[in-house]
Amino acid sequence: MQQDMSTTGWHTLLAGSQMLFVAFGALVLMPLITGMNPSVALFTAGLGTLIFQFVTQRQIPIFLASSFAFIAPVLYSNQTWGLEATLGGLVAAGMVYMLLSLLVHIRGPDFIHRLLPPVVVGPVIMVIGLGLAGTAVNMASGKSGDGALQLVDPSSALIISLSALITTLLVAVYAKGIFRLLPIMAGVLVGYGLAWALGEVDFTNVNQAGWVATPGFVFPEFHLAAILFMIPVSLAPVIEHIGDVMAISSVTGKDYMRKPGLQRTLLGDGLATSAAACIGGPPNTTYSEVTGAVMLTRNFNPMVMICAAFFAIGLAFIEKFGAILLGIPVPVMGGILCLLFGSIAVVGINTLIRHQVDLTEARNLCIVSVTLVFGIGGMTVGSQELTLQGVSLCSVVAILLNLVLPASKPATSSSAA
Repeated sequence: MQQDMSTTGWHTLLAGSQMLFVAFGALVLMPLITGMNPSVALFTAGLGTLIFQFVTQRQIPIFLASSFAFIAPVLYSNQTWGLEATLGGLVAAGMVYMLLSLLVHIRGPDFIHRLLPPVVVGPVIMVIGLGLAGTAVNMASGKSGDGALQLVDPSSALIISLSALITTLLVAVYAKGIFRLLPIMAGVLVGYGLAWALGEVDFTNVNQAGWVATPGFVFPEFHLAAILFMIPVSLAPVIEHIGDVMAISSVTGKDYMRKPGLQRTLLGDGLATSAAACIGGPPNTTYSEVTGAVMLTRNFNPMVMICAAFFAIGLAFIEKFGAILLGIPVPVMGGILCLLFGSIAVVGINTLIRHQVDLTEARNLCIVSVTLVFGIGGMTVGSQELTLQGVSLCSVVAILLNLVLPASKPATSSSAA
């Protein structure tokens, strides 16, 4: 009996390390793009997952980590108000999840679907991806994300970024089993190796780093303009969260929207995001990659995610590991992001298609068109103290248009004739 329990324990530990491996590429990519500390991101991914599992009573096999929906807003907020004020805004964004959790508890989950129908969610997700296309191309060309600095020789950068991109594409399409869930990791390894061969990697910081050290935690400051800017951004990841909860429900055959309930999953995600921001980590979200791994392995035990969380926290304290992550050359990330950001936009398109949103209807056409142009075109509304732009602006605009524009009337039999 003890041997069986021991074997089960080892299987759970191995499965947990595998789940972290699946999530790892995207987990560290977001903080590297936005200037956050990847070691802190590892720590807060583990912490956020533990919080989520506690709130949902260890019923759902879900892992939480860095949210790509916040990349553009975090970049803008960092440049405008600084990292500490950005973290204050992210704490407030997590509180939006908590407020929605309360509303779902009072009014039921249908409330969220009425506030954020597919015609609102689709174009907002498209803006998240397409609005970052310039950043991906700049980084693939060896420049900083804003294009201001040339960090790597352009010819070398193109070779490195294309190798990372092509590797990611090949693994995503042709790999089998668990390896098909690791395209980002494969792209990073190949790109990193080629960059090292071309002399574009400096291991000075790795050699100087110790083995064990406390991650570089940063604490928030609360700036009203940054808070008001960040709050609307949280609406798009809420839909991503609901979609992932529904996806894992279909995989396991259990209705997690009812038990433990959407109010608990939103609360867990919100608490995890606010807790992460309180110590300098990126906002958390449920990870689709891990859901895919759960589907493949058929391991539905939430303890696996708890093991993955502890592994992430442990890695956060290995300083040399964090230095290796910080040393990933810009073109490596840029090549992968050319696929990743495009994939986010495709998710938005698929949302409209899957829910059969009729874009020949004037109402739907107006909502989608204005949302896309405002979000991608760089429309800015407000003053220096309070500015809405990008994802935050188009989220507000899409919701308001959906509430204000009259719903289409069903065709009558006489008109149909």
